[in-house]
This record gives sequence, C-alpha cells and structure tokens, in this order.
Amino acid sequence: MRNRFRLTTVGVLTGLGVLALAAPAAAHVEVSADKTRAGSTNVTLTFHGEAENPSGIRSERVVLPAGIAPADVTLVKAPPGWSFQATADGFTVGGKALPSGTDAEWKVRIAKLPDGETRLSFKTLETYADGEVARWIEIQEQGAEEPEQPAPLITLKPGPAAAPAPSSAAPAAPSSAAAPAASSPQAAEVPATVQAESVAETDEGSSTWWIWVLVALVVAGGAGYLLVRRRAGQHPAE
Repeated sequence: MRNRFRLTTVGVLTGLGVLALAAPAAAHVEVSADKTRAGSTNVTLTFHGEAENPSGIRSERVVLPAGIAPADVTLVKAPPGWSFQATADGFTVGGKALPSGTDAEWKVRIAKLPDGETRLSFKTLETYADGEVARWIEIQEQGAEEPEQPAPLITLKPGPAAAPAPSSAAPAAPSSAAAPAASSPQAAEVPATVQAESVAETDEGSSTWWIWVLVALVVAGGAGYLLVRRRAGQHPAE
C-alpha cells in the first residue's frame, strides 16, 4: 500500500513538473486577419501576445513579411499609453510595461496583402520590463511540426486568377482605314467608274484600226494607178 502511494505521489509530482516546464513554451504571439484572401486591401490584423514573464510586457516589435512595406501599415488599436513607430523592416508598439500577467493586444491596418501568397509570417520580439526578450521568429513550415518559438502566422486563400491572355489565333479586327472604304458607297463607286472609262477608251481604239488600214490601201492604190498612167503617156505604143 505504501509503495503504491509513493508511486502515485511521484507520478503526480512528475506530471506537475512537466506541465510547469511546458507552460512557458505554450505562451506565444498569435495573429489573425479580418480578410483572409491574398491581394485583399484595407486588412486589419489583430496581434495577441501572451505574458509569460511576471515583470510585464513593455513592447512588441514586428518584422513584416516580403510584400508589405512599413509605410503601408497604420495603427488601429494598442494598449493604453502605448505608441506606434514604423521601423526599417516593420513596426514597434510599446510604452509603459503592462501589469504582471496582462497579455498585450494590438491591431494594425495593412493597405494591401501580397498577391500570390497564402502564408504570411510576422516575426515578433516581445520585450518585458526586466529586459527579457521572447523571440517568436521561427517560421512555421506547412505540414511540419510547430517549432518551439513560432512566428505569428496567417493562412490566406488564393486571390482571383488573372484573366487569360487573348489567343494569337483570334481573327484580327478590321483596320480603321479599311472600314470607311467598305461602308461608303461613293468610295466603292469611284474605282469602278475610272475602270469603266479606261475600258471604253481601249475598246474604241481597238474597233477603228481597220478603217485606217483601208484608207492606207486606197491611197497606195491610187498612187500606183497614177504612176502607171504617167509612164504610159511618156512611152506610147509604137
């Protein structure tokens, strides 16, 4: 009986010890978004930093993921007395240390989420009044086990697909220069008139050529006849 009691006591104490050691690891910073589609605009992000140090949280420094510029972030809400300051790679919210055990919550607005991204990690450094810094900066890989100090992560739905490019086999639109010629009766009639006149002139010339040949033959015959008569007058028959 005593051995059972001892074993039970040891087991309970061991379990409490494991829970005590695991408690600090469970505290971390989380983030959520009111719009969860890639490419969304005017998105509000809500951060929640759990307090694990009794001295109280003094500031939160966030590193923005690629595709979000510090200039595109504005403060929406922060703990009383805290201020917002943009940095070269993100922003910081902080001020007077919060009471012991009080979690930090702040909200910022993002002008636009990156296109084509479905996982955005926001590395965060949580600083306490006694100078301790909790580094929640480890990237959570999809399908992998959560790291010990994971960076806050939001998962997004893919944005709308881009419109397909027009097919190269599509028929070309009629040019603006050809359209008036096809639609204007006057433009269509002018070439026909010119062509008709040219054909008429050609036919007229080709139908009168034999007259000039006949005239030439008559003239030649008359000249020959006169020449024969003249010779006959000069040499009368003896």
